[in-house]
Amino acid sequence: MILINLLPHRAAKRKERLRLFVVMVGLSAALGATLASSWMGWVLQQIARQESRNEYLSQGVTTLNRQIKDVATLKEEIDALKSRQKAVEDLQAGRNAPVLLLEELVRQVPEGIQLQSLKQTGAMVTVTGQAQSNERVSEFLRHLGQESKWLYAPELQEIQSGLIGGNARESRRVYNFSLRFKLRSSESASPSADTVLPSGPQTTKPKGAA
Repeated sequence: MILINLLPHRAAKRKERLRLFVVMVGLSAALGATLASSWMGWVLQQIARQESRNEYLSQGVTTLNRQIKDVATLKEEIDALKSRQKAVEDLQAGRNAPVLLLEELVRQVPEGIQLQSLKQTGAMVTVTGQAQSNERVSEFLRHLGQESKWLYAPELQEIQSGLIGGNARESRRVYNFSLRFKLRSSESASPSADTVLPSGPQTTKPKGAA
């Protein structure tokens, strides 16, 4: 006996293929959505991390700027303190200068010289006096230029010979001189100027001589 299938098998197969296609599309869509969601989550996580790093760096930059500002302020304060300290040291040195000058002159003035006046202008000191001979003046200049720690750069300005005394018999010859030198500050450790020594005192004729 011959059996004939009268059911629409072609339509059933098409329906089954369509169902499988829909299932595959759905699975693909679900997989794509899952992958997209995972990728988007990873991207958002990286963005959040980068934003956190940026915020940390921004805070660090702000902190560094504040520290730099504090350092600049501290440097200004240190400079101001140094200026005040220098002013105090200069004032103290200025107070000690006259005492130092007089003590040094006492040590360096040789016998046979009598100082009559002393004038100080800054570091320059000018003295006038009388000497028994030219050699005494030369000795005084040598002491100032070579043996003094605080006085330097002596320079003879003028020297004149003259006679003092009541009459010709009792009169004696003296040498009136004027010289200048420099006073070294207490902070100086070595001479800052060259010593100027004259080749020899130049004498003039005694006053009243022919």
